[in-house]
Amino acid sequence: MRDARAARRDEAGPGVLPVLVIGQSPRPDLEAEIAAAAPGLRIALSGALDGLAASAIAALVPRDGADTLFTVLPSGEGVRLSKVVVTQRLAAMLAGLPGPVLLACTGAFKGLPARPDLVQPSTVLNGMARALLPRGRLGLFVPLPEQAQSLGASRSRKGLSVAVVDLRPHADDRAREAAARKMASEAPDLVLLDCISYTRRDKAAALAALACPVLLSVAVAARAAASLLPEPPCAN
Repeated sequence: MRDARAARRDEAGPGVLPVLVIGQSPRPDLEAEIAAAAPGLRIALSGALDGLAASAIAALVPRDGADTLFTVLPSGEGVRLSKVVVTQRLAAMLAGLPGPVLLACTGAFKGLPARPDLVQPSTVLNGMARALLPRGRLGLFVPLPEQAQSLGASRSRKGLSVAVVDLRPHADDRAREAAARKMASEAPDLVLLDCISYTRRDKAAALAALACPVLLSVAVAARAAASLLPEPPCAN
């Protein structure tokens, strides 16, 4: 008898990538960014908070900055969530979900199952930043001011200084441009848009003001996860 993981893989269909958001599905904005980054990639998106009422989500209050996650709900509303609670719900989802799986959040999650087919963007982005910028100054855009200290510390390492600027995802053009100018004043060598909810528009605003490369988290993560799926057959 085939195991349950194999059965669920067949239900998802070949070449379909499960994507887990820390909020709720659907997220057409996020799906559009993944489609732009990895054309032809088929995904099945679900959320850690699917099925919860608005009042239950409002009760998931972070304890402090280190426990704070930010996500955009299907309504477009941005909310703060407790990382501890979200991690517990993600772990329960992953226990019954075959891989490869993309976790659609740049936070560093402890307590999730250790498996080589789970793409945690934070790990991929840290490895890429280390390869591209062994030493120098890294710029981070983060969603909330209270995340600046913890996220800056999580990306720091010997030989690397970190400059952090807050920019709420789905902000208007004026806010994007102001944040980009502030980051430019920090003279970074490489910049990371450190939230999955940032978009190509945010990257374009950053590139217009900066004289360095800019990494869009959702694009990097989607391409990394897509590389774990079977490749299309070669043409004869």
